Order: sequence, then C-alpha cells, then structure tokens
Amino acid sequence: MTLTLSRPEGTLTGEITLAGSKSISNRALMIRALSGADFPIHKLANARDTVLLEALLQTTDHTLDAGAAGTTFRFLTAYLSMQPGEQVLTGTERMKQRPIGVLVDALRKLGAKIDYLEQQGYPPLRIGAPDGFGKANTLSIAANTSSQYISALLMLAPTLPEGLRLQLEGEIVSRPYIEMTLSLMSYFGVSHQWEEQTIIVPPQSYVGKPFTVEADWSAASYYYAMAAIAPETDLRLNGLFRESVQGDAVLSEMMTEFGVETHFDEAGVRLKKRAGAEVPDEFTWDFLKCPDLAQTLAVCCAAVGTSGTFCGLETLRIKETDRILALQQELQKVNANLIELPPTGERTYFQTQGKTLFGSTPTFATYEDHRMAMAFAPLAMQHPIEIEEPEVVVKSYPDFWKDLQKIGFEVVR
Repeated sequence: MTLTLSRPEGTLTGEITLAGSKSISNRALMIRALSGADFPIHKLANARDTVLLEALLQTTDHTLDAGAAGTTFRFLTAYLSMQPGEQVLTGTERMKQRPIGVLVDALRKLGAKIDYLEQQGYPPLRIGAPDGFGKANTLSIAANTSSQYISALLMLAPTLPEGLRLQLEGEIVSRPYIEMTLSLMSYFGVSHQWEEQTIIVPPQSYVGKPFTVEADWSAASYYYAMAAIAPETDLRLNGLFRESVQGDAVLSEMMTEFGVETHFDEAGVRLKKRAGAEVPDEFTWDFLKCPDLAQTLAVCCAAVGTSGTFCGLETLRIKETDRILALQQELQKVNANLIELPPTGERTYFQTQGKTLFGSTPTFATYEDHRMAMAFAPLAMQHPIEIEEPEVVVKSYPDFWKDLQKIGFEVVR
C-alpha cells in the first residue's frame, strides 16, 4: 500500500494535540505491573507498542508475541524472568535479528532461567520460573548498550531481595532514557543513588498513585521539521511539558537554529517562525542523548539545504532497521545523502550533503520503521511525495496521517 502526501504552499498553521509518550507510557505500565497496584494512568499512549505491552502484561497465554516492539520485548524479558510458571516470548523476523544477549546474561546472574529457542543471543526466548532470584545483587553492564536493557533491570531492582548495584562500564549512551526511568521510579516512591558509574537501588516497594503521561517530544519533531521548511509558521502542539523527563525535549533548543521559536504555556507549546527567517549553512549536533531525532534532522537539513554534521548515531544501525543505511538510500531519491566522514578520534561523524530536488513524485520506502515514514513526511511541504506501507506509523503514532490533514495536508491512500 502507498500513501500520497501533499500540501499547498503557504503558512503552516493549526493545532495538534499530541498523544502520550510511548517511552513514558511503557515504563508506567511496567511499574504498575511490578507494584501490584491498579492505579490509573491518564493520557496513556495509543501507540501499538503500548497497547500491546498492556495486553501482554495481562495475558495468561503461554506464548507472548511482542511483534516488532523492541521496548516491549526487552521490558517483558525482565518482568517475566521473575514470574511463576513458564512462558515463551517471541516476535517478528526482524525482532529475531535484534540482540538480547546482554540483558539475558544479566538476568541469569540474578537467578533467571532463560533459554534461547533459535539463535544464541537472540529471540525467541523460553523463560521459566526463577531459580533463587536475587542470588546476586551486583551487576556490570556495558554503558554503550541499549538503554532499554538498563531500564528493564532498574525497574526490576527494587523488587529484588537485596536490591541492585548496577555498574555501567564505559561511555553512557542515551543517558536521558535512564534518567527518565529513574525519575518515574522516584515518582512511584522508589529511591536510588547514582554515584559516578554505579546506580544503587535498595529493596523497596513501589507506591501506586495516579499518573499523567506527557505528550511525545519525538512525535513533535516532525512538526518542528515542517515548521523549519515552511515559509512561515504559527502552530500549536498541545500536551508537551516545559520541565520534561524526555531527552528529545532538547528539540526546542535545537530547532532555534532553523528559525523555529518555541513558546510554552499551560496547554503545551506554540511554534513560530517569521517570514524570511534564515536557515543555517551548517548544523552540528551530537545525538548520543537523543538518537530518535536524527532521522528527522537529517531530512530537515536536506530540505532546507543545510550541511548537517551528526555524531552519536551508534545505536541507529540496530533499531527497527539499519536507520543510517535507510536514510542514505532514501535521501538519494531527492538529490541528497548522508555520508560517513573519515574517522576522527573515537567518534564517528556523518554529514548530510545536497539540497532536495524533485523531478517526478518520489516514493519513499519505510523498512518496517515508523520513524522513516514520519521523518520523510515533512518533504510534502515542498513537493507531493509517496510513502510505502504508511500504516507502519501505528507503532508509535497511529493518528499521524489524520493529524496532518488537520493542518492542511492532503492524504490520498
């Protein structure tokens, strides 16, 4: 299935109420399950991954299918490892290519009984009742591994007989996601200490109480890109917090370089870009703490002709797809690219080159990756485009195409 997207030229105006953050929602669901209390979670994300996680936490089935949801799979691996009985946790073919060994090894040291059913180090898993869970209370884990592994262990930590001392080895990747997890744990009554590279969580109980989920800053990024591309912008995005636990909230600072101003109020934010605002010739950013914004900014830079130099993209190759390769392939369709620069010290840098040029209507592949579909959508501000498999957005933002229609986009399926 292919979707055609276009928008008449002119000022970008309107109002969008963003759905709740998937990252926050999934953590709140896990904490509710671990607490044993049935407290209300308001404005829960309607993302497919969140809906799936909520359902799987309630099921009594022997086999649980997490589909393509990486966070759901990793969080459930930790949660099921301390539950009675035996379950099989599986997912899509792509999920079976995404490593899980670091988390499984850590859980085994804590007493979990987990077996690989196919390839060693990868899903699917058979998870049995734990063998003396909590036999160890100190773990070391590579700090440049997925923050989802670290978050899964941290949320489990207060329920262990002796708590957990988690030592992070090396440079910490995606620190804001770890801080988000600890912030939510604190909200629900769980204290911790973070001393240099060691996080200490004593044994304690979660305190169930009502919780409201903030809107998703990652989802907001696509509107910021549209604002940057538009000749003039006055757009409201409801549900975002000035004091956010999301690392992607750095977006409001980042996009000032493209002439997009962020004005906070009680409802959320108002994006403004004045007519004639200049865009930068060059843009440099380290995405180590906000990797989910990299695709959006790569496309945005290409659209406005800015040379973007990016680092901190280490985790992008092991997401829903190899996001670096996918960006390279799709940007080429509109006269742009993302190239890897020669090595500089210990960091790897990539640079966007070229400005979008349209001949016929380009058709962008999505690679079973929701962020590829949404990151390329802002190009419809410049020329009609086609998006393959547009339903992939249900993973994080099911109403994306409907919301675009509210601000003047024409969507033809």
